[in-house]
Amino acid sequence: MFNLFKKKSKEPEYDVTNLNVKDLNYGFIFDYDMKSWVVKELYEYDWGDNNFSKEYKVDSGDDVAFLGIEDDGELTITLAKSIKLRKIEENVFKQITEEKKAPDKIHYDSEVFYLHADSAGYFRDCVKESKDWEELITYEYLNEEETMFVSLTQWDDRTVEAYSGIVIKSYQISNIIPGQ
Repeated sequence: MFNLFKKKSKEPEYDVTNLNVKDLNYGFIFDYDMKSWVVKELYEYDWGDNNFSKEYKVDSGDDVAFLGIEDDGELTITLAKSIKLRKIEENVFKQITEEKKAPDKIHYDSEVFYLHADSAGYFRDCVKESKDWEELITYEYLNEEETMFVSLTQWDDRTVEAYSGIVIKSYQISNIIPGQ
């Protein structure tokens, strides 16, 4: 029976016939590097001056990674995995937490990385619909070719996390399908 008062389902904020990497959301599925990945978590970063970026925790079944999307006039896409701080040759933990200064260059996995940017900002977990934002400072290092990176994130006086990854192009992500 037709019901005039029935609520219409909310229209998606994207064109389902032309999805791109900036449309990714919780539960979406996409292909990258001959694997299908599912977006398991969604995070948002506020870097100030109306500059936001998103990060997705993605799972391919045998691998978990973090897909970063930033569009500040130029689209930057990164894919990273968590690494142990001790795998970085320099004692970055001591330099960041005690000396309050990140090194200008670091060595990781037989590669040299140069400090590209340091940014203070705020983080929130969008899946949990948290209204609370956590403060953080991020130090981004790029290799000479700017194809690989190491990111150090300081959450408080005693917590520093490290990630290593690659810079990818949007065409490398394909077959994007909305989640349930």
